[in-house]
Amino acid sequence: MNNIDLLINFSYVVSAALFIFGLKLLSSPETARKGNMISAMGMLLAIVMVLFSSGLDYKWIFLGLAIGGSIGVFSAKKVEMTSMPEMVAIFNGFGGGASLLLAWFEYLSRYYGAQSPPLFTAMVMPLSIFIGGLTFSGSLIAYGKLSGKIPGRPYLFKGQQTLNIAVVFAVTLPAVLFVWNPAAGHPWLLAVIAVALVFGILTVIPIGGADMPVVISLLNSYSGLAACAAGFVIQNNILIVAGSLVGASGLILTNIMCKAMNRSLSNVLFSGFGSDSGTTSGGEQQGEVEPISAEDAYYIFEAAHSVVFVPGYGLAAAQAQHQVREFGELLEENGTEVQYAIHPVAGRMPGHMNVLLSEANVPYDQLVEMEDINSIIDSVDVAVVIGANDVVNPAAINDESSPIYGMPIIEVHRAKTVIVLKRSMRPGFAGVENALFYGENTRMLFGDSRETITALINEFKE
Repeated sequence: MNNIDLLINFSYVVSAALFIFGLKLLSSPETARKGNMISAMGMLLAIVMVLFSSGLDYKWIFLGLAIGGSIGVFSAKKVEMTSMPEMVAIFNGFGGGASLLLAWFEYLSRYYGAQSPPLFTAMVMPLSIFIGGLTFSGSLIAYGKLSGKIPGRPYLFKGQQTLNIAVVFAVTLPAVLFVWNPAAGHPWLLAVIAVALVFGILTVIPIGGADMPVVISLLNSYSGLAACAAGFVIQNNILIVAGSLVGASGLILTNIMCKAMNRSLSNVLFSGFGSDSGTTSGGEQQGEVEPISAEDAYYIFEAAHSVVFVPGYGLAAAQAQHQVREFGELLEENGTEVQYAIHPVAGRMPGHMNVLLSEANVPYDQLVEMEDINSIIDSVDVAVVIGANDVVNPAAINDESSPIYGMPIIEVHRAKTVIVLKRSMRPGFAGVENALFYGENTRMLFGDSRETITALINEFKE
């Protein structure tokens, strides 16, 4: 091994270390930005060394970097927090599509009609293409559901699970035939691509809006696994390492999401739960709601010693995170202890609320996890629910007939007073009526969250 090879391999080790260290820092909101930057530095080093060792024509690479980078910067600057989940979904899809194209064109450029690749390479080629293809098409469906271009309800039909199993077995035959004779196996590789794209669609269409955080993390894992397999195809160590880290962390996150919903992954993928239309079990009205005005709510907040904000997707939809932070600061100036309780699956993607509050510069030490806030919720004077629904629904605890029964929730109904900021009485993504709204200690503050919180701010300032 010459000195250049040593330099390249050492750089790959450094890149891998930066990936791992950055991933570790991403586990905490306080260090997430630093972790993201360190991981990006590792990726930059890896890309530079790959280009240095490849001997490729740089003009096309730089053109691709310029076009892709411009699109990325423009998209990141323009995207609103309400659109962040679908942006993550489409990025997952691009990752899967890139792995598919990489493995496909590696075959076309080196092995099509020529010598056969090593057996192991021939085996991982259809694997990379299959995982990449289903990630690409599945992510497009997820993007469509999250953006509203496709209805978010589950699409179910008789024999759907049987069809999915049949599709998995259907891809085995062309994959085996390709491995048997790779040099003449292009038609079989095209068959794998077609089946993968169909399977990705069939996998995501039965999943409703309530389960989108799990879908996002699972597709993220798939994109990593596809990249890992593509790394074996082109024999690039750093791509294998990076793909493995993304795949493993995505699976771990998926498991965390499922536990936060008290459901198995198979239940998420095949049950069709999460329809955002209609009202399901637990939807019986349990009393009369008690509305309250911003003026009356002011007196409750003004006398409170502790306030806990519980954000949900409605906060992102109203773009009210900055107003919430300002309101929290006014409460602190009034001598109130302020905290923000974060449910793991609040919003439409993993960490959605953390990102939202971080954008508004909410202090990290005020972010509290579900288990920690539940242990002290009885002593909280006011719990403010902003756009959250299923993650605070008491039916998960006391209604065995409810489809969300057993799901861990933030138990705001135990607080001394609950103020719910909501546009209407419409149920959440699970389609389950929320008994919290009818509680004796609950007051409904109807209206746009941003305008409502602005009104509360003005009450304090006046």
